[in-house]
Amino acid sequence: MRARGFILIAAAAFGLGASLAWAQDAGAPVADLRGETPPTEEVAPPPIYKEINDDMRRARNYPEQPPVIPHNIRDYPITLNANKCLTCHTREFTAQSQAPMISVTHFMDRDGQILATVTPRRYFCTQCHVTQAEAPDLVQNDFAPIEEILRMLRQKQGSGETAPAEDQP
Repeated sequence: MRARGFILIAAAAFGLGASLAWAQDAGAPVADLRGETPPTEEVAPPPIYKEINDDMRRARNYPEQPPVIPHNIRDYPITLNANKCLTCHTREFTAQSQAPMISVTHFMDRDGQILATVTPRRYFCTQCHVTQAEAPDLVQNDFAPIEEILRMLRQKQGSGETAPAEDQP
């Protein structure tokens, strides 16, 4: 019974803390892509940027990153009954299309068993793979691949600088 009472008190304290935090932020403006325009007013839609359509493979920024799609897929149906991506990227069509074959991981079920066809959980390509557009960044991004971070650390150590403790691998 004591544990139940403690849980009730802890839950009440958490609820009070959460409501106080919400009350503090209630007056702060919410940052979004509309800028200062209130939600009740119309905004001009952003321009539709040109998709990159050069079929050049892009370097990946981190291990296990899904490759980006280097071509336009605007009219590619990906439905329950059809997936145009598979007409070029499955094993049987890669020789004639010269497209990279989809990874063997796309044929594995949840238990690691290899299937003869693409597993349903990997069938909808655009839930992981995206096209690229010639567009400005919407938000500031200071992402750097791990190789670049390690190179900067080596340069600092080689020049006699000591990196801050949080930067050390």
